[in-house]
Amino acid sequence: MVIGIHTAIAIIVVITLIIRFKVDPIISLIVSCLYLGLASGVGFTKTVEAITGGFGDIMAKIGLLIGFGVLIGALLHAMGAFKTMVEALVRVVPGKRLPYALAGALSTIFPSIYVDVQVVLASPVARSSAPMVGERGLPYLAGALGTGIFCGYVFVIPGLAAISIAGLLGIPLGTYMLFGIVIGPLTALLTVWLFGLLLRMRYWSPEQDEDPSEAMLEEEAVDAAAAEDLADGRRRPSLGIAVLPIIVPLLMIAFGAFADLGGFSNEVIAFFGNANIALFIGLVGAYVMARRNVGSARTSDAFSTGLQTTGEILLVTGVGGSLGAVIKSTGLAKELGGLFTVNAAAPLLLSVLLAWFIAALLHLAIGSVSVAAITAAGIIAPILGQIDVAPIVIGLAIASGSLFALQVNSNFFWMYKALLGLSTRGALKTMTVVTSMASIVSLPLVLVASLIA
Repeated sequence: MVIGIHTAIAIIVVITLIIRFKVDPIISLIVSCLYLGLASGVGFTKTVEAITGGFGDIMAKIGLLIGFGVLIGALLHAMGAFKTMVEALVRVVPGKRLPYALAGALSTIFPSIYVDVQVVLASPVARSSAPMVGERGLPYLAGALGTGIFCGYVFVIPGLAAISIAGLLGIPLGTYMLFGIVIGPLTALLTVWLFGLLLRMRYWSPEQDEDPSEAMLEEEAVDAAAAEDLADGRRRPSLGIAVLPIIVPLLMIAFGAFADLGGFSNEVIAFFGNANIALFIGLVGAYVMARRNVGSARTSDAFSTGLQTTGEILLVTGVGGSLGAVIKSTGLAKELGGLFTVNAAAPLLLSVLLAWFIAALLHLAIGSVSVAAITAAGIIAPILGQIDVAPIVIGLAIASGSLFALQVNSNFFWMYKALLGLSTRGALKTMTVVTSMASIVSLPLVLVASLIA
């Protein structure tokens, strides 16, 4: 497993350069890409191709999503819309319960086929709500956001990982949905509770773990000014209007996903259900609202601030995708595939643990929850008939394992870090920790499910 060792070294190099030597994440990631590609035998030319190709692939998939989502957030900030949302949320949910409400909503009501959409739309709400939660409000809500998004993604239909696992293993979507809608939210809520206990132990250092960009601070200053200017409520949008640029795109995407699953999709539904189109419509709505509520000058300022934030996020996210592409080019996934094949006849407990382990190891190596889940399911699918365990149990075990330790080789990690204003250390202490917790917490629940399935 020489490739595995080099992959581990590459990940350690990124973390050490950023945290210990304060090297910029973009330089650290490129150095790690070059080391891994050359040390693992990918070669000079193919290493460069993987770096540039991985960057381009990520930009093609989520570049517009990030841009549109961040601009929606900037415009809503300029109108004081997030203050309206937070005030309404606190009226319904006590401040101390906001992390549970956020995780519960993201894992059940708003599970998305695109986790990138969820994080760009939910992160401004999380940052705005943080003071209501208490002294450690930002890490608590950041952890709740991370666990809510990914528990929904792997366990709850229409999460892409959930749909992929069910399809590859031949599990009826209805069966997966029945088990997943219980395990997913329960895992999210238990993880939030455990993470809350951890935060009470002087675990968080704002000076070292938080790192909002100047553009983000400027955006929040604009939000505060807008709230002050509109204190009488006459020009600040009502709650029903304020949430439309967020809710409408999510509903469009969800409808498109369910139409595709139900077999009644067509070209028009697919067009409006496309995440890029849905977010663009949300952006246009936010732009029109901003022009009406705060005028063209403040709208233009908010747009400029959003573009500044977008550029920083896009670059670091794309380079994070480059590292994932280099890891994929090493062929590590194929090496890991042999682990399950030689243990196909294992008893139930060992089979569940092995499925979890393969998915967890793939995620650690590849850095993508969906790719880890799909690869693990693809490895196990051909020998599923030889395993004396219900396919739904194996599928849930893969989902559980694929959550494990989302970290620096994931492009999502860098989006999350920048959008929530965290340092690399802070993102590791929230996203990496909560996904590890969720993975471990969900495993006993999968074993309980094996007694029912």
